[in-house]
Amino acid sequence: MNVSYKDLGLVNTKEMFAKAVKGGYAIPAFNFNNMEQLQAIIKAAAEQKSPVILQVSKGARNYANQTLLRYMAQGAVEYAKELGWEKPQICLHLDHGDSFETCKSCVDYGFSSVMIDGSALPYEDNIALTKKVVEYAHAHDVTVEAELGVLAGVEDEVAAEESHYTKPEEVIDFATRTGCDSLAISIGTSHGAYKFKPEQCTRDPKTGRLVPPPLAFDVLHEVEKKLPGFPIVLHGSSSVPQEYVDIINANGGKLPDAVGIPEEQLREAAKSAVCKINIDSDSRLAFTAAVRKTLTEKPAEFDPRKYCGPARDLMVELYTHKIVNVLGSNNKA
Repeated sequence: MNVSYKDLGLVNTKEMFAKAVKGGYAIPAFNFNNMEQLQAIIKAAAEQKSPVILQVSKGARNYANQTLLRYMAQGAVEYAKELGWEKPQICLHLDHGDSFETCKSCVDYGFSSVMIDGSALPYEDNIALTKKVVEYAHAHDVTVEAELGVLAGVEDEVAAEESHYTKPEEVIDFATRTGCDSLAISIGTSHGAYKFKPEQCTRDPKTGRLVPPPLAFDVLHEVEKKLPGFPIVLHGSSSVPQEYVDIINANGGKLPDAVGIPEEQLREAAKSAVCKINIDSDSRLAFTAAVRKTLTEKPAEFDPRKYCGPARDLMVELYTHKIVNVLGSNNKA
């Protein structure tokens, strides 16, 4: 199988990242697993004229089926045009590729960007693996994201107990030797809906809610100094909106102490060399909140469209908010 992403109407991240770094905003990278999420992402991006990265983890690819996924991506481009976006800037990106084989398979199946995550490996092994992926991907004009430093938390098949901040002194050597196009760094974001343990946080005396520790902007600024203008990526950047958590908990859910990254910190990051911000848990929470609420209010309902429809609407709202109020990527495509 060898399908070029260009035949599907997709773009790689080269141009969108260059513009974002220069323009002081970040591109949304939204993970999706199903049709409703995809529809919501495209609707929000098309309405706001925002470049967008459709992210698929290895687990999501298995869930959706790689062949179906290819046609969904092609369909997304056509749907965007139907919504009045003449030249959609949509990238299909593999999130947390764990091997050369996974990355190669995605390149061959029409992905326009891949991430190779060798961050858990010894430094030299991470370089060797990343370089191998870069050589294959670049031969097909596909862009590559690499990772240096480890994020805590759980996301699909990626799990780590502790985070290790990226060492700024390693970034020049790593980027030069691997040839990667962007670099995911660790500055205190983390995967999942439970980004921090309660003991890492303080509690707001008024609301009793957890307040997470601030991001390590000093590490980010050091990295920027070492690699001026180089595209930096933040993973695990959902803000875990408490209104969704409250709706879930009020309708039979059980998400105690779920906490995310405050949006004002992400806004600050988006104005720097951070040009791609990954958001996954927030849309899962929005989807689940709407489904739980609908099924609680209408217990006799069994038509999936009647509860997936409101879920899709809430996700459109969420994605629009992120694009306009957090990342600043509206009217950039």
